[in-house]
Amino acid sequence: MQTVKLNNGVEMPQMGYGVFQVSPDECERCVSDALEVGYRMIDTAQAYQNEEGVGRAWKKSGVRREDLFLVSKIWFTNYGYERAKASIDESLRKMQTDYLDLMLLHQPYGDRYGAYRALEEAYREGKLRAIGVSNFYPDHYIDLCAHFDVVPQVNQIETHVFCQQVESRKYMDELGIAHMSWGPLAEGKNGFFQNETLISIGEKYGKTGPQVALRYLLQRGVIIIPKSAKKERMAQNLDLFDFTLSAEDMDAIFALDTAQPLIMPSHHSPEITKWFMSLLPKK
Repeated sequence: MQTVKLNNGVEMPQMGYGVFQVSPDECERCVSDALEVGYRMIDTAQAYQNEEGVGRAWKKSGVRREDLFLVSKIWFTNYGYERAKASIDESLRKMQTDYLDLMLLHQPYGDRYGAYRALEEAYREGKLRAIGVSNFYPDHYIDLCAHFDVVPQVNQIETHVFCQQVESRKYMDELGIAHMSWGPLAEGKNGFFQNETLISIGEKYGKTGPQVALRYLLQRGVIIIPKSAKKERMAQNLDLFDFTLSAEDMDAIFALDTAQPLIMPSHHSPEITKWFMSLLPKK
């Protein structure tokens, strides 16, 4: 598997399997299938409520722990130093491991500074091999970097052919933060599966439109975690390493970018912020 070297020297697979919106009941089966077809990075989160399924699946798989790259995220209701610290240990327990390869702050709300301090501490203790953030905009992570010694290794943000995050990527590259995509298949929105540009390029290589879209992100150095509950689709999503898109193809796909989020509204939006705040426990 192709890897990306993080700013602390850790080698991270450039492609993994994501379990967002995979039910707790289905998660163990899906992760088992993903490991069987060749995935070695699994991305989950506390908010997905399926960390235990990931843990059961990898323990039963026969794959050595050192050959896996396990990723989770602290939900913002667990922010603040003490809560975040306890939640890291709880994630380790649920995933049946002494360490995680990467732990992220899931959202840029609440006491993210206290939570990041807990991440930094767990990183230095060896409980986490790498740490980072998710859904953070440039102003969020530039500010964070100014206050901590450990620069985030990864920022996981909505990234697909219609939202390529060119502006954010510029600042991530300046800081040495790796670019990780969630929603690399755009969740099928905006006519993704019928897009004529992707389909026509795919015909040249004997590939599907989605495979072309995923290959494009790989060639841009983006880490991807496509999701499917179907084993054959998991294998198809992984079949990206026997072709290379030409410069002309890359330019055509670059032109699809709208520079706007498609799946989730901006985290600077007052309405999306109000929605997140509605998830906080009632006082």
